[in-house]
Amino acid sequence: MLSSLPDSIMAVEGDNKITYVNNSTEQLLYSGARMLLGRKLEDIVPFDSPLVAIVNQVRLKSAIISEYDIVLGGPRHGDKRVDVHASPVIEGNGAIVIQLQERSIAQKISQQLSHRGAARSVAGMASVLAHEIKNPLSGIRGSAQLLEQEVGESDKELTRLICEETDRICALVDQMEVFSNNRPIVPEHINIHLVLEHVRKLAQNGFAKGVTFKEFYDPSIPSARGDKGQLIQVFLNLIKNAAEAVPGAGGEIILTTAYRHGVRVAVPGSSERMHLPLEICVMDNGPGIADDLKPHLFDPFVTTKTNGTGLGLALVAKIVGDHGGIIECDSIKEKKGGGTLFRVLLPSYKGQG
Repeated sequence: MLSSLPDSIMAVEGDNKITYVNNSTEQLLYSGARMLLGRKLEDIVPFDSPLVAIVNQVRLKSAIISEYDIVLGGPRHGDKRVDVHASPVIEGNGAIVIQLQERSIAQKISQQLSHRGAARSVAGMASVLAHEIKNPLSGIRGSAQLLEQEVGESDKELTRLICEETDRICALVDQMEVFSNNRPIVPEHINIHLVLEHVRKLAQNGFAKGVTFKEFYDPSIPSARGDKGQLIQVFLNLIKNAAEAVPGAGGEIILTTAYRHGVRVAVPGSSERMHLPLEICVMDNGPGIADDLKPHLFDPFVTTKTNGTGLGLALVAKIVGDHGGIIECDSIKEKKGGGTLFRVLLPSYKGQG
């Protein structure tokens, strides 16, 4: 029964020697039961790890202790964050049961809900702007065109400026109106590699000329579940951002696909819950994204570009969320000069994977 639980369960004796681990613990610690059993907790995580301190406190106080969002530490676990619940075993001579719950899954689901909420806010704003701004702007533009016929040549520059600025504002509102499209997706079988190849060809013949592309695809992955046109829009946006971030000389974009055992999440507009086994990554060797910007990267109007609107990634997050998927951004710290990785997790078509 314990081995079937998604959370990691382990037991240690009075000297912190590990006496039991379930399957989830093996996955969390990247070690099999044979490697873990009989070893001390301090051999698995650093001696100054908060986990060791919690276990020692439980033994000292004979009380249940819970700590949230702690870092396991160590070269194998890095900055992996977990929630810890530790309790003493009655008449166990110092034995303790430890439950470890990885935070990344909960955070991904929370981020997904946050992205959907932000998209709904933009949709509501777009409908208000369309009525309260676009309609009056049409009148302003029409009046400027009439004035242009009456004024002298020196004043025509001002009337043209009015028309250009009203057109620019209308174009911005039109971009926001994309968020108000709440029609349910009609799912179909999508070969994600055909989508990526289509987008790569568009990029190399347009905005990404001179950028080196590398592809590492898993040919065995099943079909994705979704709308082909919308998924093209997602990866076109991600690759365009990557192309704008890479250096002029030596710019490189890496596309990868893989099959992963994903988390289960709810599909919008349905009671169905789906696995997300398809992982698609877009990586670049640009300067990377500032740490303080990452938590807000998919919020509307957040951008690092001088003339950007901050709606591109917000729309990407909305489309991925509408597909029941998850998108996340990481820095590629091990890459010389930095870099950025966008990871998209998508469901496979029902009955596959």
